[in-house]
Amino acid sequence: MLEQVRAPRRSARLRGDRLLAVLGAQSLDGVWSDLASRPYPAWIAHLEPDLVESVEPGERARVLEAAERALSRELNLLGSEPFYLGRPADWLTDPKTGRRWEPGWGRGIEYANLDAPSDVKLPWEISRLGWLVPAGQAYLLTGEERYAKAAAELLDEWIAANPHARTVNWACTMEPALRAIVWTWLFHVFHASSAWADPAFRERFLAALYLHGDYISRHLERSDVNGNHYTADATGLVFAGLFFGASPAARRWTDTGWAILRAELSRQVFPDGVDFEASTAYHRLVAELFLLPALYRRALGLDVAAPYRERLFAMAHFASAAVRPDGTVPHWGDEDDARALPLGGQVVDDHRYLPAVIRAGLGGAEERLDGPGGEILWLYGPDTLRRLREKPAAGRPDPPSSFPHGGVYVLRSERDHVFVDCGPVGLAGRGGHGHNDITAIDATLDGVPLLLDPGTFTYTASPEWRNRFRSTAFHNAVQVDGHELNRFGEPDHLWSLRDDARPVDPGVTVEGVVQTFRGGHTGYRRLPDPVTVTRTVQLDVEQHRLLVLDELDAHAEHEFSARFTFPPAASLDVGEDGATIVVADRDFEVRWSGWRASAGRGWVSPSYGVKHEATTLDLRASGRARRLAVVFAPAGDASGLEAWLGATVTVP
Repeated sequence: MLEQVRAPRRSARLRGDRLLAVLGAQSLDGVWSDLASRPYPAWIAHLEPDLVESVEPGERARVLEAAERALSRELNLLGSEPFYLGRPADWLTDPKTGRRWEPGWGRGIEYANLDAPSDVKLPWEISRLGWLVPAGQAYLLTGEERYAKAAAELLDEWIAANPHARTVNWACTMEPALRAIVWTWLFHVFHASSAWADPAFRERFLAALYLHGDYISRHLERSDVNGNHYTADATGLVFAGLFFGASPAARRWTDTGWAILRAELSRQVFPDGVDFEASTAYHRLVAELFLLPALYRRALGLDVAAPYRERLFAMAHFASAAVRPDGTVPHWGDEDDARALPLGGQVVDDHRYLPAVIRAGLGGAEERLDGPGGEILWLYGPDTLRRLREKPAAGRPDPPSSFPHGGVYVLRSERDHVFVDCGPVGLAGRGGHGHNDITAIDATLDGVPLLLDPGTFTYTASPEWRNRFRSTAFHNAVQVDGHELNRFGEPDHLWSLRDDARPVDPGVTVEGVVQTFRGGHTGYRRLPDPVTVTRTVQLDVEQHRLLVLDELDAHAEHEFSARFTFPPAASLDVGEDGATIVVADRDFEVRWSGWRASAGRGWVSPSYGVKHEATTLDLRASGRARRLAVVFAPAGDASGLEAWLGATVTVP
């Protein structure tokens, strides 16, 4: 491949006068000053620590603590447990397993290694340098040069150890794209520091960043159905282009990247605002990837068309609906903790900031921000954060939300939240980051997360665990004869599913204090003796009670099973027709009818690379046509629970 020869040559020549010519500049100092003077879509000015403490208590301490860890090169990423990056840093090794990807033509490196437990996401995450962002924030708070010096040293080490296009950190275009976002932010934070004043460093940095843009432009991850990788490529291209601005190549990058984003936003995000990859975590990542270039354009006085903004506002609406009472979201679909520009310190599944970030940046209807505000502070500044904090609290909770294109239905009150998936498999029927979870639920009752979506755990490090976590058996759904809702492909096809389970007539109704979802799927109609599955979910928002009714119709005998997964610390005491669950020092009761029950053990993954054993309630039955009714409620009204279980479920 000619690019293997040409890429190193381009890199070697991009020095001195040639670099200046490419950038359309007369001097290095001049171009450095010109680039620094260009607007940037984040807060990059000094912040008084007392002011930060007044608008976001604890943020100063969080930043300084995280910055010290970054300066000592102590990292804890993707379930790795704390480790030290070393001096010089090792950018090519998975710290969990010690597996090292030796330098070579990046696009030719086999990085999945499915026959080994290694995970390339670790060196990729290390090289994205999101963990270095607190050092920049600490510099903006304190002005201490040691933060700038540490950042310059790490960047120099990265450039030396990762020659252009020649390591695993160039194997996937998404990686240089995400690096380009962080590197432009680091430049605008540290550009005036003494530690970044050395002309040789400035030349190395600008050449390396320019080559990131060049590489992205030549290796776009385009496919017949594009997902978050292509979006990230386009975002990185826009950031590199708008950063360099004046040169012809930079203008081409900007135009190409923005054209891709405008086209892909309506392809990848449904009209109701749900990302088509069927994942709350990727919804967050993709929203950031579409948002940040729009903010960059607005900072430079460039247009962002109304349809683009409106689709992002729809993404904000879904993000709001997906948030549980505790501020976190269900672990629906895949999650790998990816961020575009990680400015806040909230836990990885706290998405409360996302609607506020979108609306505040694009002129949408703002709402009060409850929860961590670091993302707002470091993106828009203290005045915006104070304004959002001071907005009046919302009135009565929103009614149930339906997202029929994305296939998500949310029953909710101030203290309850039931998330139901009854939509397409993901990635336009390819699977992608979607799981085998149609009609599965994630439920919070009376403020307590009770039924959990299991999450993801890992990708290539273990194909077995990868497929277990996305399997039907791991989700709060019904399974027939041990079959998957959507068939898997080959064992090593870790991001594909057959498009078997199509939604059937999903919808939500409200009658008094009871909110009802009802819908089915075609997943088991492919069996020799087809089975029709319909699930009804009812939430009583006054009593914080939940009913799940599954209706299974067939002409021959089948084995039916259903699993309900509780938090890892929960304890479960199962009787003949009921059980008691203790979660977070709260007692809940469960009743069911007609099925055999037992306590089981499952798994949940709160973040990528981490898994915990969890208690499950496993229900089984056999027959031709069966109904399974299960009710969950806070302890204290056993007779009311029995009455609700015995009552005929009204089907809207």
